[in-house]
Amino acid sequence: MNEQDSAVTGTARYDVVVIGAGIAGLYAVHRFRQQGLTVRAYETASGVGGVWYWNRYPGARCDVESVDYSYSFSPELEQEWDWSEKYATQPEILAYVNHVADRFDLRRDIQFDTRVTSATLDEDSLRWTVRTDRGDIVTARFVVVAAGPLSNANTPDFDGLDTFSGDVVHTARWPHEGVDFTGKRVGVIGTGSSGIQSIPHIAEQADRLFVFQRSANYSVPAGNAPLDDATRAAQKAGYAERRRLSWESGGGSPHRAYPKPTLEASEDERRAAYEERWKLGGVLYSKTFPDQLTDPAANAKAREFWEEKVRGVIDDPATAELLIPADHAIGAKRIVTDSGYYETYNRDNVELVDLRSAPIVGMDEAGITTTAAHYDLDVIVLATGFDAMTGSLSKLEIVGREGRTLGEKWAAGPETYLGLGVDGFPNFFNLTGPGSPSVLANMVLHSELHVDWVADAIAHLDARGAAAIEATPDAVAEWVDECRTRAESSLLNTANSWYLGANIPGRPRVFMPFLGGFSTYREIIAEVAESGYKGFDVHAH
Repeated sequence: MNEQDSAVTGTARYDVVVIGAGIAGLYAVHRFRQQGLTVRAYETASGVGGVWYWNRYPGARCDVESVDYSYSFSPELEQEWDWSEKYATQPEILAYVNHVADRFDLRRDIQFDTRVTSATLDEDSLRWTVRTDRGDIVTARFVVVAAGPLSNANTPDFDGLDTFSGDVVHTARWPHEGVDFTGKRVGVIGTGSSGIQSIPHIAEQADRLFVFQRSANYSVPAGNAPLDDATRAAQKAGYAERRRLSWESGGGSPHRAYPKPTLEASEDERRAAYEERWKLGGVLYSKTFPDQLTDPAANAKAREFWEEKVRGVIDDPATAELLIPADHAIGAKRIVTDSGYYETYNRDNVELVDLRSAPIVGMDEAGITTTAAHYDLDVIVLATGFDAMTGSLSKLEIVGREGRTLGEKWAAGPETYLGLGVDGFPNFFNLTGPGSPSVLANMVLHSELHVDWVADAIAHLDARGAAAIEATPDAVAEWVDECRTRAESSLLNTANSWYLGANIPGRPRVFMPFLGGFSTYREIIAEVAESGYKGFDVHAH
């Protein structure tokens, strides 16, 4: 079907509307177009890249190796792109994403600087009417949300923040021209990933840096290194096998856990395994042994090794004590990938402020007040993360059957079938969000997996002349139960993390990702498709 103006509605008609032009949205445009479908993507930003467009704070870096955090759909693309280092920084990832958009001519089907405000189902035609903040009104057979699980900045409601006379910047909305901290007194609130990655860079510039920490997090050095031509050539020659291992892994990377459970390995074996993962760097440390996130005794061994490493680089034992988490198992929150974070606290111009013992009570024109002191500041950096997993969707008015909104449907927590379908919302797909492995997997391969599954489902409908596919209430209930059961057997369920929405006041405490592993999830959704989409109703025209 070609894009056309409908005589009835006077609005443009598409097969698919894609919301978002990040990693998932770009591939969606490419894949659906290849299938002969008409596609329109809408993107709030002025360019492609999603999370990598917005997150420009100093030190922003991916915690999946560059060679793996890349599209697998085009062998030519794999061979022609050269990554400069093991863990790419934000500018390099954004350059890569822009290269992909140009190479496959994707921009012609994307409308930038445009936010989708609503998508409403017509129950008679089973088509969606999509509206934007620029006055566009279009209809589509399918709506695919590729807004991403980490795209909605979380700004806590600090009393008096609006009265502060200095600059306020959020790591998730960093000014494109950058921020110069030279000679300034800076307060960073938050020590999650964006705080941990940016703090060493800010410390190098600032006259004084105060780090306001509520919750300590586990971080492992990236062990980052430039890639030379020989390394790149070897990676490219071995790409097919590397991808196979990644697709068949728990998290979308080619690395495998040690072949024995933690406590069956000798002390020497354990230390050697931990040391190897430490050198590999970052988040992969949480998967050194297969039982590390399920057995508290196994987790304790990994934590001991981590603590020994971290205490070894912090000069002041009292500061080390504050920086070592005491409230959650290692890996229960995503381990951060850093470059020189803990060593930063050895600098004379850096001070750690413990908000557990002295919380922030407010802000004024001059700075931040805690119950213990007032801090005079020139700049406040909010490294306060995201309203994750559902935050972007909650900004959209998605209206399904009988006028019921997705917000109403998910009031007690998100409920999906396979993370893809929602009963009452036919032909509506949310990519890489709740009910899927989501942020626990390599998001590039995960995006490809979801887009390919949706494209195949659309082809299945078209081959049968069917109008719509919709998850059944029973399938949704069973999948929610499955996700909950898997979470309850894991230590990830024990931390107050954004995986549960615990960072957002009033959010229902529901563990949102699927915890069975990337390859297991891939097998499950493939089997559903092969069975003729069991758990879904296929509606005729």
